Amino acid sequence: MIDKTFWNGKKVFLTGHTGFKGSWLSFWLHNLGAKVMGYSLEPSTSPSLYYLAEIDKLVDSVIGDIRDLEYLKKKMIEFNPDIVIHMAAQPLVRKSYENPVETYSTNVMGTVNIFEAVRICKNVKSVINVTTDKVYENKEWDWGYRESDKLGGYDPYSNSKACSELVSSAYINSFFNPLQYAQHGIAIATVRAGNVIGGGDWAQDRLIPDCIRAIHDDKPIIIRNPNAIRPWQHVLEPLSGYLILVQKLYTKGTLYNGAWNFGPKYEDVKPVKWVVSKLIEKFGGNVLLQYEENNGPHEAMYLKLDYSKSKMRLGWEPKISLEESIDFVTSWYKNYNNNKDLLKIMKEQIGLYL
Repeated sequence: MIDKTFWNGKKVFLTGHTGFKGSWLSFWLHNLGAKVMGYSLEPSTSPSLYYLAEIDKLVDSVIGDIRDLEYLKKKMIEFNPDIVIHMAAQPLVRKSYENPVETYSTNVMGTVNIFEAVRICKNVKSVINVTTDKVYENKEWDWGYRESDKLGGYDPYSNSKACSELVSSAYINSFFNPLQYAQHGIAIATVRAGNVIGGGDWAQDRLIPDCIRAIHDDKPIIIRNPNAIRPWQHVLEPLSGYLILVQKLYTKGTLYNGAWNFGPKYEDVKPVKWVVSKLIEKFGGNVLLQYEENNGPHEAMYLKLDYSKSKMRLGWEPKISLEESIDFVTSWYKNYNNNKDLLKIMKEQIGLYL
């Protein structure tokens, strides 16, 4: 359960706050009464949820690169946070093929830099590093991956995030060892979520934003991998898990160290074509589908997450179905197209979700 009294007044250093997930989390933390410093590059899309929702007015926003260790340390020391949530990343599989050096430097050395900054901050008590469901060595199994399964990552993005997991493990063992918790007082976890959808996402080469753009521009929706099966979930699902986990890390310490999956129910692990058809059905109108042979780089065809650990130990499980998630998505974009108050819509959706 998310405890508003816990978050009220807590100082949260959040990297990646200008992104889609980061903007939603910034807004949610603000509404819980937390004091947030966001640290990130400028939004990578136009439009962006960050500017549309005026997140810069809700948090202390710093435009900076997590690869810049000295500036990162300077801002974190100045803010002196209680909690660090690391979300900043190069998050796209296709872009990782185009620019693997940027992907590794951001996702691996960026994580190193976060922990180096944490090491010199006096008040930090809990840290979570947000990675991805793609950190596992994907064998296209019918069952969900558990946190203890082997890490891998076929492409530079997935592999760099697996490396980020290993960095976290090394820093826990070397500098924040549970056996010395009385001395350092810091609990650390990594979190792995599924394919996140929600209002305000305009990233390239993501299914929902690509569909929304096609519908808006009255163009065919181009589908490259109609049969690829993914663990789809609304953005509020994993974010709620992160908030609950941070509460546990802060109050219970290293008992909650380690990796945690936040995935959808198995019945909501659906193929791309199901999601697209449902999205079209919800939006209405005449939308054409165009299937193209996928000549792009390799992407996994089948992926599931096992969230039983989070259910048993955190009391977290998915609240809404994939169809309800798509209702949230279509409602958000329809309100956006009608120039409605987006902060009001976001607050309403969080309320409905809870």
